[in-house]
Amino acid sequence: SLRSNTSPTKIKNFGIWVRYDSRSGSHNMYREYRDVSRTGAVTQCYRDMAARHRARAHSIQIMKIESIKAGDTRRPLTKQKHDNKIEIPLPHRELKYTKKSMNVANRPSTKQ
Repeated sequence: SLRSNTSPTKIKNFGIWVRYDSRSGSHNMYREYRDVSRTGAVTQCYRDMAARHRARAHSIQIMKIESIKAGDTRRPLTKQKHDNKIEIPLPHRELKYTKKSMNVANRPSTKQ
């Protein structure tokens, strides 16, 4: 049964238990993702499994999905985002007014 998202703007932690078939056998895993919805976390899981383990979607079985409190998370990559005073650098910032002036000289055109 599909569940409606009670708070679609609040980021939640999701724990996903996964079983997947690799070239060497089948493996069980527990993975954690942060997203605003369960479907977003599942999408992250499929993409992460494809990137890290070369697992195709047909070889991945999602066994269980749970919403987890911040204090109950296990993975360091998830825990590092729980700080309320986190600052993320924005390295490629453009100035607000970067447009060239409209009165710029152009090379003369010799085409007719």
